[in-house]
Amino acid sequence: MKTLIKNVTIVNEGEVFKGSIVLNESRIAEILHEGESPRRSNQTIIDAEGMYLIPGVIDSHVHFREPGLTHKGSIYTESRAAAAGGITSYMEMPNTNPQTTTLKALKDKFATAAKDSAVNYSFYFGATTNNSNLFNRINPRQVCGIKLFMGSSTGNMLVETAEALEKIFRTAHLPIAVHCEDTSIITANAHKIIQTEGADPDIKFHPIIRSTEACYNSTLQAIEYARKYGTKLHITHISTQKELSLLKSATTHNKTITAEATPAHLTFCDKDYARLGTRIKCNPAIKHEDDRNALRRAITENKIDVISTDHAPHLLSDKEGGALRAASGMPSIQFSLISMLQLVNEGVFTIEKLVEKMCHAPADIFNIYNRGYLRKGYYADFVLIDPNARHTVTSDDIISKCAWSPFEGTTFDWSVRQTWINGKCVYKDGQINDEIRGKALRFNR
Repeated sequence: MKTLIKNVTIVNEGEVFKGSIVLNESRIAEILHEGESPRRSNQTIIDAEGMYLIPGVIDSHVHFREPGLTHKGSIYTESRAAAAGGITSYMEMPNTNPQTTTLKALKDKFATAAKDSAVNYSFYFGATTNNSNLFNRINPRQVCGIKLFMGSSTGNMLVETAEALEKIFRTAHLPIAVHCEDTSIITANAHKIIQTEGADPDIKFHPIIRSTEACYNSTLQAIEYARKYGTKLHITHISTQKELSLLKSATTHNKTITAEATPAHLTFCDKDYARLGTRIKCNPAIKHEDDRNALRRAITENKIDVISTDHAPHLLSDKEGGALRAASGMPSIQFSLISMLQLVNEGVFTIEKLVEKMCHAPADIFNIYNRGYLRKGYYADFVLIDPNARHTVTSDDIISKCAWSPFEGTTFDWSVRQTWINGKCVYKDGQINDEIRGKALRFNR
């Protein structure tokens, strides 16, 4: 049985047009412009008049906290939040407990996701000072990439010796996704601030401690290693205007070094600490308004290639304290798409550019097989979104296990109505179809 979704505004590959899409089981069978008729066959018809249809969002940077930290979130709970947010695929990070730095830990995560994940999935293998000998045993068609922390963050997987970094960049046969902050600069900044402000300074000092120079110096070092060894490098959560000077304005297809911005760094700035406090504490820190505005411009200028969340749930009790004691990270996956659509409404970038950065580019950078685009023969991963569904986020809306969001109280004009994966509707108007499970992503490598 086929499914026809008609009278919908489709956004795909730089075009916006009224049309229809036909599904044949798990795949896209036809994409039609207005006036074109589908091939005749028995089919379920969905009239999506007034709605937009975009490819499923691919979030290439999430922390779902399983194993070991499931009181904050799990693959089951956070993948359901992803489905509610229009995310059809995710790539999850290795700083769990145990860390995903062994082949067994990696295998165990895939087994858990096959059982529990509401949407499609893959997992990063975590680089350490002494595990690069395992890289050649990782299946490049199954694993999205290698995660490298060139800066201490949640989970403390820091790699900082020149010998270890050289070996990682020299031997990696997968994209390296890197967290760039110079720990020595951060430590010196913290020591200086503590002298005047006490052991746990106010949250407003967080972007001073985890400073622009800490980010820039580490990002520069990662780029130098990548160029030296010809390594494919993806720089996560760029947070400063100065780092953007290291990046090229070019289409993603023409780059071996790519970069990501998060909805948090594109939405908030240092002025928001007074209102939201440690709820927006993350690493790297939310910085100056000029940095935020430069990141927004970099989306359109193609210096930033991807918008991904760095979704990192903590309990609110973990967020108590100041710039040093409160945990870093925030849940954002459920509201990432609509928060970026709000920037579309504000004229920050176009909806075509949003789809490029949240759907197409992750598929291109990581060579994901048959996802990220609306194309005949591709998996039927897509989202139906309503541009006229003004609503204010309340605590009752939140699906993430931690049960809070920095977007509580925010009014959005857009709403996710339906999320489809592999030709099945996993989310519809506030309800998750808990019988549906995602598939492991496959990579063209």
